[in-house]
Amino acid sequence: MRIKFLISLALTLSFSWTCFAQEKAWSVFPGTSGLPGSGKSVVLVAGDDEYRSEQMLHQLGKILAKHHGFDCTVLYCINPENGEIDPVVLNNIPGLELLEQADIAVFFLRFRNLPDEQMKFIDSYLRAGKPILGIRTSTHAFSIPPGQTYSRYSFNYDDNGGPWQQGFGRLVLGETWINHHGHHGVEATRGVIAPGQEASPIVKGCDDLFGPSDVYTVRLPLPGDCQPLVLGTVLVGMNATDPPLPGPKNEVKMPIAWTKTYQLPDGKKGNAFTSTMGCAKDFQSEGYRRLLVNAVYWLAGLEAEIPDRSQVEIVGTYEPLDMGSAKYQKGVKPNEK
Repeated sequence: MRIKFLISLALTLSFSWTCFAQEKAWSVFPGTSGLPGSGKSVVLVAGDDEYRSEQMLHQLGKILAKHHGFDCTVLYCINPENGEIDPVVLNNIPGLELLEQADIAVFFLRFRNLPDEQMKFIDSYLRAGKPILGIRTSTHAFSIPPGQTYSRYSFNYDDNGGPWQQGFGRLVLGETWINHHGHHGVEATRGVIAPGQEASPIVKGCDDLFGPSDVYTVRLPLPGDCQPLVLGTVLVGMNATDPPLPGPKNEVKMPIAWTKTYQLPDGKKGNAFTSTMGCAKDFQSEGYRRLLVNAVYWLAGLEAEIPDRSQVEIVGTYEPLDMGSAKYQKGVKPNEK
């Protein structure tokens, strides 16, 4: 009898410790009941070392949960030695198995080289054709050396012209890393609705689209059935009141947000939304927050529920840090955010 009790106690302690460890690895925001997103799960994956995705997606998860009812889980790059959020760590994002039960995934990744036991959950999610929202550097989300199981996901993968040419970014989101069109850190972005897309439910209420992140270069036209929704105006400076930059950079405006369908060679078709605009300080723009919230509704099949002006009020405090490599807040664990 005593042996059974000790075994039961050991199993209970083991389970409790596992749950405790998992609680420290990511943030969970249960959705408010009775709202359109109730019952749907969103997994937000933060993993870039320049644009403070760990701050931006944390706040986006809070907004989607409190104001719209989505159950949100935010995953981060975790330093395995201390359990702290560390975007410089390229090979560890605990919790990706939660994608198995997710209805929508939001990626804000940059040059990650994740191990097979983590990448397999991303691969399975995409082969199932499930909805994905990719932000800024997610066009070059992965940099996995040749010869590894998931090297085809790399932003510069050479598939000899096959479907995986230039990896996940091109195949799933519509573009890989090309260049900065605006001068990084010098010329900010003003988003304007693409001609003919004014009636799209995704851009409802998006009349303030400004951010210090610069316009990315994309190749025109975008591939497949990509539908540009927002174009990027390059500004002369880094302030919302700055005028457009004169000259060729604004003669043909680059798309900075679009929709697309994707399909992995052995998978089902799915919907994607991509925004190459994006950093933690961009998220101070009410219009940009609304664009991403509306896009989540669209990916969830709830476009008919998008109001004229989605609720995007900041939840709690939001003090985004500046852009810059390794300029993240040190010493923070997910359960402390």
